Amino acid sequence: MDASNGMGKGRRRLWLLVGHGAVGLATAGAFLPILPTVPFLLVAGWAYARGNPELRERMRNDPRFGRAVREWQDRGAIPVKAKVMAVGGMSSSFAVLALSSPGYPVLAGTGLVMVGAAAYVVSRPLPAADGPSGGNRADEDRT
Repeated sequence: MDASNGMGKGRRRLWLLVGHGAVGLATAGAFLPILPTVPFLLVAGWAYARGNPELRERMRNDPRFGRAVREWQDRGAIPVKAKVMAVGGMSSSFAVLALSSPGYPVLAGTGLVMVGAAAYVVSRPLPAADGPSGGNRADEDRT
C-alpha cells in the first residue's frame, strides 16, 4: 500500500491509465470535429482525483480547457455554445437514425434517451461569464 493515500499501486495505476486514456481521446477531439473534448477531460479529472491529485489540478489550471473543467466540477455549469452543440448533435444523430428506418421501437427508445439527455444538458446552469449580467455578480446584488 502507498502510505501517502492508503491506495495500492495497482489501483493508482488503473486510475492513471483511465485518466491518460481520457486525455488522449480529448486531444484527438481537439482536432476531430465529431469527437468531443471537454467530456473526456472531465473523465480524466475524475480519474486523476483518485490516482494523482496533482495532475487533476494541472488540468483544472490549463489555459485552454481549465475554465470549462472547473465550471463543471465546481458548479455543474455548461456554456451556451456547448449546450447548442450537444442538442444539435443529438438532433442530427436522431434525424440520421430516422432516415435509416430502424423501426419504431428503436426510434422510440433512442428518442426517449436523447430527450432525457438534452433536457439534462439544457437544465444545467450557465458559467458565470455566460449569465445575463456577463458574470458580474455586483450588478445582481444591487437590484
